[in-house]
Amino acid sequence: MSRIGSKSIPVPADVKVAVNGKEVAVEGKLGKLSLTLAESISAAVENNHIHVTRISDEGNNKALHGLYRSLLKNNVIGVSQGYKKELQIIGVGYKAILAGTRLTLSLGYSHDIVFQVPAGIKITVTDGVKLLIEGADKQLVGEVAASIRKFKKPEPYKGKGVRYADEHVVIKPGKTNA
Repeated sequence: MSRIGSKSIPVPADVKVAVNGKEVAVEGKLGKLSLTLAESISAAVENNHIHVTRISDEGNNKALHGLYRSLLKNNVIGVSQGYKKELQIIGVGYKAILAGTRLTLSLGYSHDIVFQVPAGIKITVTDGVKLLIEGADKQLVGEVAASIRKFKKPEPYKGKGVRYADEHVVIKPGKTNA
């Protein structure tokens, strides 16, 4: 039996879950998310808990069982509490400006980088160098944060670039005249 898949998912009072065949819709105060289950996986809601089951132990059904249980749990947490990632921009003259759904980044290139914020994501810029990315979809929040970080990864000599707030960058020593 799958250790993760066999656990039930508690549903908070402010979250509504609707199972329609292979489609599971989760709705809460932060939005609505849906997930289409694989053919070998099914879900049911009983006593404010979601139970995920599989039809057999053949092939990769055990792995899919745990995967879809985790995805459903992420959806429930996302619509009730939300997810967030914090980014920091480090470097002289490096900054971010948010105008509507367009994030303009000045990262030391000859041109500014314009990033279109996708629907379902809220970005807050403080002090021009701190970004807070929030949303209900865990995967989308992580993907947006990784895309912004990819524009200028932290370099190893001075640490300039875009990094996660809790990321530690190891600074290499420069050349010395001996």
